Amino acid sequence: MEKLTQQEEEAMQVIWDTDGGFIKDFLEKLPEPKPPYTTLASTVKNLEKKGFVQAEKLGNTYRYAPLIKAEEYKKKFMKGFVGHYFQNSYKELVAFFVKEKQLSPQELKEIIQMIEDQNPE
Repeated sequence: MEKLTQQEEEAMQVIWDTDGGFIKDFLEKLPEPKPPYTTLASTVKNLEKKGFVQAEKLGNTYRYAPLIKAEEYKKKFMKGFVGHYFQNSYKELVAFFVKEKQLSPQELKEIIQMIEDQNPE
């Protein structure tokens, strides 16, 4: 699975959120400033070539549906991100956010609770 460009990721996020649709549907959901229709259409075509979406011809237009789940993509690239920037240590990742004051003590407690709930003894 290939890493997507920022533009492709934004388009893919809308495709995942809508569970597929037409270019005009995706364009409506994108935040301002919206790209031109042709730019978005080109981005979605690239996503099709990369195997992220599937096109179905309906009349004289195409409906696009995701082929890869958002969770699959997140897992793959979070592992790479943590590996590259935090030496494969999720502890280092959390420590970074704590040091940068991006993670509150309450949020940290919630994370600990989620871990404990996942691993009952």
